[in-house]
Amino acid sequence: MVFLFILLLIILFIAFKTIKVVKQSEVYIIERLGKFHKVADAGLTIIIPFMDRVRSVVSLKQQTMDIPPQGVITKDNVTITIDTVVFYQITDPAKAVYEIQSLKKGIEYLAITTIRDIVGKMDLDETFSSRDGINQRLRVILDEATDKWGCKIDRVEIKDINPPADIRDAMEKQMNAERNKRALILQAEGEKQSAVTLAEGKKEAAILEAEADREAKIRRAAGEAEAIQTIAEARAKEVKMIYEAMKKADPNERIVQIKSLEALEEIAKGDANKVFIPFEATKALSSLGAIKEVMKDENK
Repeated sequence: MVFLFILLLIILFIAFKTIKVVKQSEVYIIERLGKFHKVADAGLTIIIPFMDRVRSVVSLKQQTMDIPPQGVITKDNVTITIDTVVFYQITDPAKAVYEIQSLKKGIEYLAITTIRDIVGKMDLDETFSSRDGINQRLRVILDEATDKWGCKIDRVEIKDINPPADIRDAMEKQMNAERNKRALILQAEGEKQSAVTLAEGKKEAAILEAEADREAKIRRAAGEAEAIQTIAEARAKEVKMIYEAMKKADPNERIVQIKSLEALEEIAKGDANKVFIPFEATKALSSLGAIKEVMKDENK
């Protein structure tokens, strides 16, 4: 009975050493007699006890590695602290195990030295504004260096860049000064635009007022001219009628003179009419009253 129990234990032990179940997204590095034998993929794997052994279990998933914050000196001699994270994936498990003693340590040290080399060639302002460029250059350099280790660098991200406290204060003051400067510029631009708009409004108002005044004067002058023309036409008709009546009546010379002078007197009464009488006619005008009286007596 004891023998059967011991035999059962031996069988279970051999089965445990022989049968291996590899999980999804993992591989086993199998060595036989201390030498690399094969890479066991996901599923059931049979190995020979006491000859084969599992050297390492390698994950094929994308992995992340947080690089400890590192102090880096920029080109303008400012010490900043950079915190970085690396995303990588193992593509050749055998190389990842046999080509380097510790893949994670190798990636970490390589990332630190590369960051110091890249940022050391940049100014502080360029470091803040070129974060995407730094990430890309880091990824390319790390990917080339880790290719022989059976590893692919997918992404490198700089999580944070921390300058010293005094530099931060100076940057905040500079930023506040820039904000104030932009605010003053915007205020000046607004005042300038307001003044220009107001001046243009006044100019347009003055132009419209002048045009309205000119239009009013033109219309007033046109009305006066039309009134004068109407009066002149009426006077002309009146003179014409008097002339035709006198012509029909066949008047003598004295009646013609009297009627002409009466018509001249009526014409001179208009506000817009000016009558110029020759000096030689003043004698006839001076005797106008006497002639008129004589004519009345003769008519009687």
